[in-house]
Amino acid sequence: MILDATFWVTISFFIFIGILIYFKVPQKVMGTLDQNISNIKNQINEAEKLKEDAKNILAEHEKKISSSKNEVRKMIDKANDEAEKNVIKTNQEFHILMENRKKSAEERIKQLKNQAVKDIKNASIKIAIESVEKLIKNSIDKSKLDKIYNASIEETKLALKKKSS
Repeated sequence: MILDATFWVTISFFIFIGILIYFKVPQKVMGTLDQNISNIKNQINEAEKLKEDAKNILAEHEKKISSSKNEVRKMIDKANDEAEKNVIKTNQEFHILMENRKKSAEERIKQLKNQAVKDIKNASIKIAIESVEKLIKNSIDKSKLDKIYNASIEETKLALKKKSS
């Protein structure tokens, strides 16, 4: 029998396999692989739990956003209602103020008119009294009375024009 290199390689291979089996290397490799598989499964389970937690948190935040949007919408509606009420109230107050000012102005005009009439009457009475005094003082003859009468009328007209101006 010829012992060639293939024979020795085969024997070396079986001896190597035997040493590996003797030192329980396949079990250690299997244990390490099982441990890695277990770690990967744990990481996958943990990732799934984190994914579920993230979904729950996302749902909570979406609910919060939705409720916040509703609150903002309610606040805007309330602010619009209040603004509208304030505009109506201010408008009513403005109209009441203008009505009061109008009444006050009308009353003032009425008072001024009455005062002007009184002033004209007083001036007329004063002029008439002065005319009568002149007539009495100068009541000597009829021609003088006519001149005084005409002059008094002219004075009265001028005085009334001055008062009315």
